[in-house]
Amino acid sequence: WEFNGSFYQPAAFLMMGIPGLEALHPWISIPFCALYLTALLGNCVILFIIRRTPSLHEPMYFFLSMLAVTDLGLALCTLPTTLGLFWFNVRSIAFDACLAQMYFIHILSFIESSVLLAMAFDRFVAISHPLRHPAILTRGTVLKIGLAIVLRGTVSLLPIPFLLRRLSYCGRTELSHSFCFHPDIMNLACADIKVNVFYGMIVLLSTVGMDFIFIVLSYILIIRTVVSLTTREERLKALNTCVSHICAVLVFFIPMIGLSMIHRFGKNVPPLVHTLVAYTYLTIPPALNPVIYSIKSTHIRQALLRALCRKRA
Repeated sequence: WEFNGSFYQPAAFLMMGIPGLEALHPWISIPFCALYLTALLGNCVILFIIRRTPSLHEPMYFFLSMLAVTDLGLALCTLPTTLGLFWFNVRSIAFDACLAQMYFIHILSFIESSVLLAMAFDRFVAISHPLRHPAILTRGTVLKIGLAIVLRGTVSLLPIPFLLRRLSYCGRTELSHSFCFHPDIMNLACADIKVNVFYGMIVLLSTVGMDFIFIVLSYILIIRTVVSLTTREERLKALNTCVSHICAVLVFFIPMIGLSMIHRFGKNVPPLVHTLVAYTYLTIPPALNPVIYSIKSTHIRQALLRALCRKRA
């Protein structure tokens, strides 16, 4: 412990695995390894295919590349501490390292939310204004959107580590997960955390909350356009281009909303439920997104098959 007058700051936090199943951690690590391996390989394959296929150099696939990079970052942020805990029972993480991990986890989560919004906008323009789509979403515009997304997440979350450093911690140092999460760290403080709670809620609502609302509005407009199409084949073709994105939105937002609600209102929720929702939020989307797009996107699937055939030849 570092002591400075009445201010206490722990040198390290202790991470927790899955409560009640500590003896099974080596076995539990097997599905986690599979998820991390799928996330790393799948997203790298998506990036490789898009980069090597000129026909995929379109806004939809540029945004998919951003999603893949974000998912890679999320997987790499939690992989060392999660597998270190399950394999070697390494529970300690330094205070500053914990704040750094927390910062990048939240940044990447917010970036993923914004990328999903950008992809919804791309689908809206492609379906509602197909002739204007190339002029609206040029490469320069896509690049500006990507830079704005990164800047938005970085700046909005920049005060969070400093707000946590100003708090005094005394007593418990056990985190609820094998990674660092803002509400988790905040609740270990024995000081007034009203500023942290208020700022965290404002940032969450103004970023992820607004993203989700605009995604829903985008699909309301898309459905209006699809309903106005003349033939059933045209309607099915238009909706089919949105299936992968809808799956990615559900896979990301449902666990995130559940985790946020549990942290703020689920005081009586069993720790096991809390832990499983947190792991679902940070491990399932990076692993499932490349699988979803590889299965549902004909262009990605065909490009992947061509690359495999070239290697065999």
